[in-house]
Amino acid sequence: MVRESGDHEHNFDHKYRKQIVNRLARIEGHIRAVKEMTAEDRDCSEVLLQIAAVQKALDKAAKMLLKDHLENCVVKAVHHGNESKVLEDLTKALDSYIR
Repeated sequence: MVRESGDHEHNFDHKYRKQIVNRLARIEGHIRAVKEMTAEDRDCSEVLLQIAAVQKALDKAAKMLLKDHLENCVVKAVHHGNESKVLEDLTKALDSYIR
């Protein structure tokens, strides 16, 4: 499988991508439900609890994506001598994600 991301070309399978896509689809539905709850003027504490659940679900998806990246992209980069670029990109992504 060949994928391009920016100026990177990936020539390997990502083991968890289908699971990540499925999680994100569920999160998307959950967010729609929270939006409807808000539009229906539901109790603020109920809405906040649902937002917290969405945040936890996104964190789990991000954790799975990071695991996928480490097991695939980083390992492959080390084997091909491209570790500095992959680690630089990973550091940028983590800096944006973890503030």
